[in-house]
Amino acid sequence: MKPTQHSLLSISGESGGGQLLRSALSLSLVTGQAFRMTNIRGKRPKPGLMRQHLTCVTASAEVCGAEVEGATIGSTELMFQPRKIQPGDYRFSIGSGGSTTLVFQTLLPALLQAKAGSTLRIEGGTHNPMAPPFEFIEHCFLPILRRMGVDATATLERPGFMQAGGGVLTATIRPLQTWRPLILTERGGLEEPFGRVLHAHLPGEIAKRAISTAARLLEWPEDRIELRYANDSIGPGSAILLGVRHAHVVEISTGIAQMGKSAEAIAAGAAKGLRGYLASPAPVGVHLADQLVLPMALAGQGLIHTLSITDHIRTNMTLIQQFLPDIAFVIKDLGKGVKEIRVRS
Repeated sequence: MKPTQHSLLSISGESGGGQLLRSALSLSLVTGQAFRMTNIRGKRPKPGLMRQHLTCVTASAEVCGAEVEGATIGSTELMFQPRKIQPGDYRFSIGSGGSTTLVFQTLLPALLQAKAGSTLRIEGGTHNPMAPPFEFIEHCFLPILRRMGVDATATLERPGFMQAGGGVLTATIRPLQTWRPLILTERGGLEEPFGRVLHAHLPGEIAKRAISTAARLLEWPEDRIELRYANDSIGPGSAILLGVRHAHVVEISTGIAQMGKSAEAIAAGAAKGLRGYLASPAPVGVHLADQLVLPMALAGQGLIHTLSITDHIRTNMTLIQQFLPDIAFVIKDLGKGVKEIRVRS
């Protein structure tokens, strides 16, 4: 049975990218609310659904037997009508270097709501630009969600880079009893800074130049940044991951090798990102804040301190309130490079 026009949430995708679609899918699965999104990724150079976005749609549909219209490459309009979430052992392949971690984040809230545990095996990119790398999920994102009551683990079976993909992320997700509110306003004591270069099928000199650049900019000894060869990957690639671990939170700043960018430029960008984080006392990095507002809204309350409120975060908040109209986000500027995000219901 198709939803009536009155029961469909109408969402414009013009002002957002793939995150807007992924959040809409997650919230539709959790709330049972059907939606129609138009002008998907309308302001991007290539509007419409790319492979990784399409995988998010088809995977979301599979876990709940949804009725879907417009699920094709390049489509700029989508209708999604969810049904009951089903636990299971799910396997999805993006068919490119598109992000496995973003597919995982899309499905996680729904599978937490299932009546039994589920497993995921997602094949595609695990380290690519414009998406959290696997290590961010493992060390930054999931530990915070465990504080909120989530019982989920993720494993990197094989790394995958742009363009070849072929990486494999597996995950185990158990039913959530109840969301616990998140309060994260302090980093806690510094435990350790750390770094890694994940390097595959490229000259070793490229990785060494990245390590040298990052170490110099961060004033670290070069041996603090581990060089790990990932020659089990299908295609070539390199990623530099620079992080700092505190008692309450971990932050990782990433640079992914891309055609036309030098190893020095990639490493400098990652080092600059980490230095920006360390210059503020706020515990929650900008990317992590964007990923936490949805679980905080599902919990119904929470409080975090972050570095800045980006347009990306504001767009995500606006979308969340369309599905969860009883939720309010309150933002305060606390000074000294700290912004407060409070969730109330």
